[in-house]
Amino acid sequence: MITIKEVAEFANVSQSTVSRALNGHASVKEKNRVKVFDAIEKLGYQPNAFAQALASNRSLSIGMLVGTLDGPYFGPLMHHVEKVVRQKNYHLIITSGHEKYDEEQESIRFLNAKKIDGLVLTSDMLTDADILKIVEKTPATMLMNRYIPEISDQCICMDNELGGYIATEYLIQNGHRRIGCITGQLSKIDSRERLQGYRNALEKYGIEYDQNLVVEGRFDHDGNDLAVRRLLDRDSSITGIFCLNDSIALAAYGVCHERKLIVGEDISIVGFDNHAYSQYMTPSLSTINFPLEEMASEAAKGVLNILDGKPIDAIKSRLFPTLMARGSVKNLNA
Repeated sequence: MITIKEVAEFANVSQSTVSRALNGHASVKEKNRVKVFDAIEKLGYQPNAFAQALASNRSLSIGMLVGTLDGPYFGPLMHHVEKVVRQKNYHLIITSGHEKYDEEQESIRFLNAKKIDGLVLTSDMLTDADILKIVEKTPATMLMNRYIPEISDQCICMDNELGGYIATEYLIQNGHRRIGCITGQLSKIDSRERLQGYRNALEKYGIEYDQNLVVEGRFDHDGNDLAVRRLLDRDSSITGIFCLNDSIALAAYGVCHERKLIVGEDISIVGFDNHAYSQYMTPSLSTINFPLEEMASEAAKGVLNILDGKPIDAIKSRLFPTLMARGSVKNLNA
């Protein structure tokens, strides 16, 4: 078995330089980094993760708390965080709180027991005070899709309110005045922010807010068809629906089909998140793009920068939505 000593001799550098290069330390000169990894490739050296952890006094693991382990939101989020941390020889340990306060607390205790070096956190259930205690215990923590002023430089947020405004404004600019809205769970901050964006757009264009045109759904698939039916039964004059995520929009397509309503003709629909399947729906769904990959990557980079003692002010802390205009909205002005 090739040893780190043999790699150092082959590369003509010290063993400590090899160790620092393997752990991604910024102090290693680029020419030495190239020599080390060239030697590793030629000799076929396999780093011993346990030995690296002992040498660096780290577990070489990053924890991640998510709401659930499935679905088109958390799946890509986990994938892109893992992709970034593996490039720095860290492993990702993922646990779910199932959107319950006690289970999120238990998940954090589980991750702490694993002696994680850093944490990527998403949470709707934990309080700000809970999260501040977590950061105190694990300083290399990044919080996604939520803002806490005391740790503002460790929060990465998407402007959900602006996204809700853009979606509703798009319907209004296409001549729609009776616009329904199906929210996600209103216990979730991103749902409340997107709803506020809807209200802001109505106010901007002089359209009175009607609470009867707003129905609470869910960000998963559970029961959204019932929410769509309730909305359509309340007001037959609705010409457009803003769905606060694409899963809700998918349910709206199904209900419209069963009622012989043609999406993009009889009724217009705008979603939110730009999930991969949205462009393959018939007609393709107009939706708000949520930069999931960018959010996940920036969060992972933030954790790694904190661990390496690098500044994190280069991390993008505020991400912005964009409209993906497709075939699901009819222009009533034409």
